[in-house]
Parts: sequence; C-alpha cells; structure tokens
Amino acid sequence: MTTEITEKELAEARQIWGDALVAISKAFEEEGVDAARVVANGALDAAYGFELGPVLFKPTLAGGEQTFRTTRDGALAYFVGHSDEYPGDSGFGIKGWRSVFSETAATFIQDDLAMWMGRVTCTDKRGDITALDKSWGYKKDEGGTLRIVLHHSSLPYQPE
Repeated sequence: MTTEITEKELAEARQIWGDALVAISKAFEEEGVDAARVVANGALDAAYGFELGPVLFKPTLAGGEQTFRTTRDGALAYFVGHSDEYPGDSGFGIKGWRSVFSETAATFIQDDLAMWMGRVTCTDKRGDITALDKSWGYKKDEGGTLRIVLHHSSLPYQPE
C-alpha cells in the first residue's frame, strides 16, 4: 500500500464531502433531524480522522467560545444543529443543499499528509449559491483511507 497522497485522491475526498453534505440535507427534508443525524454520523466516520486525534475544525458559521471544534460532537452539531451543547448551531448540513463544487487554489502534498485550499460553491434547492473559502488537511490512516484532520471554512472577504 502506498502512503503517498495523489491529486486524484484529494479530488475524490472533496467529492465525498460534497455528496455527504447534499445527503444530509435530503435526509433532513425527507425524514427529519434524526435521519439527518444518522447520515451526518456516517459522513463523519467516512471522511474525518477523529480516530487519529483531534480534528482541527473551524466551521463557516461558528463564533464566540464555540468557534473552534476539536471533537466529533462539535462537528456533528455544526452539520445538523439541534444540539443543547451547541445552541448557536443552526445546522449547516440541513440548509437544502443540492450540489457542491470545488475549485482548487493550491495543494501541498508530502507523503501521507496533504493540504488543500480553494473555493467551495454550494447550491441549495432554490438555486441560491453560497461560496465558501476552505482549507482541508488530510492524512492517510493505516488502512490507506484519506481522512480530514483539518477543516477551516470562512465566507469570502467582502470589502466595504
């Protein structure tokens, strides 16, 4: 098994993340928050590296004392909301997303570690677009699966 991460693997990882975001939204619309939570839990298990240590997670729409998350519960609350522990989270993953597209600004790859930075465009069921500036850090686990260990997201700067 090779540990070197490829550009193709990075593209596939971004696609998996985007598909999961859409699946969380659809589960919420069709079956409610419990179904969305099940899908989100599966996505966290499939894409993130919580078993490798703390995931450095800075969600787009988080602030105050809960701006930075390092736990799986913090990530789940961000994607689905409905958490007493994270009352400010409205559930980014349940906003009606229908497609996710990423554009690469740059990548850095060294053996089993990689970083990606670029723009992620999310389109909702009304056709409204939300552009996000994202950085992801990835590490291959012992089984050769690429895992997100850094997730930083922000809205693009809007000069006044």
